[in-house]
Amino acid sequence: MNDCAEQPPVKDGPADGHVRIRLDLAYHGAEFSGWARQRGRRTVQGELEDALRIVLRSEDNFPLTVAGRTDAGVHARGQVAHVDLPDELWAQHGEKLLRRLAGRLPADVRVYRLGEAPHGFDARFAAIWRRYAYRVADHPGGVDPMLRGHVLWHDRPLDLDKMNAAAALLVGEHDFAAYCKKREGATTIRTLLEVHWERVPIDPYAAQEGSLAVATVRADAFCHNMVRSLVGAMLLVGDGHRPVEFPGEVLAGGVRNSAVNVIRPHGLTLEEVGYPEDSLLAERNRVSRRLRTLGGDASGAAGGGSD
Repeated sequence: MNDCAEQPPVKDGPADGHVRIRLDLAYHGAEFSGWARQRGRRTVQGELEDALRIVLRSEDNFPLTVAGRTDAGVHARGQVAHVDLPDELWAQHGEKLLRRLAGRLPADVRVYRLGEAPHGFDARFAAIWRRYAYRVADHPGGVDPMLRGHVLWHDRPLDLDKMNAAAALLVGEHDFAAYCKKREGATTIRTLLEVHWERVPIDPYAAQEGSLAVATVRADAFCHNMVRSLVGAMLLVGDGHRPVEFPGEVLAGGVRNSAVNVIRPHGLTLEEVGYPEDSLLAERNRVSRRLRTLGGDASGAAGGGSD
């Protein structure tokens, strides 16, 4: 199927008698086996859905749809999800739901805003971009202990000018198969909107001096392991192991390169999810469900996002 194929109609809202609720949330990923519910494992989705069922005093489970399914160990502070609730439950519990969730949820996941979503909103398919940050410390002494949970230590100094030159070769619409873990029936075509590195000061309360190297990576969507693979390739450039052209050459090759590691997840944070204005949500929802082909409709997001 391609972008020109006829699509079945998409229901862009909740079922009759239900209301769609948008949740803005954050979590520390260290003790989660990722977002998606898995039998026998602790996940963000599992904790949230269990808490919702309890505070709503319902025997039913209300499944959440998320903007980007993060992997085990990956953090988020700008994650977005939605849930469809029966009208009567929302009327009964809506005003107190945020506070009750705060009392029920564990400390490593928080819902900090919730409310009725506008017409056409879908946390996954209505999104137009996701923005991640990857934080790296290249101080020779290592990472400040207070930052170790969300900062990777790289044991060689990094040249950010070279890394930004390499990053510029990756921007645009490409088949990122060389940087993704392939999933059956899923496309690896993505539009990388922004990739850049900058130095930011270490926490002013930290004992050590210096700065962190922070990558901002923004795309319409991400395939599995894409961000961590891209950052891994750019680190090889930054520490002098590979030339500036290397990440672009890997991309053009179209296959995984054994030199590129999927680096550790704890340095990665989902920072923000972007959506169009309310009047465009339904159309974005429809377009994003198309299976994209390279060079086709650039607005198709191939559905959802993953780190």
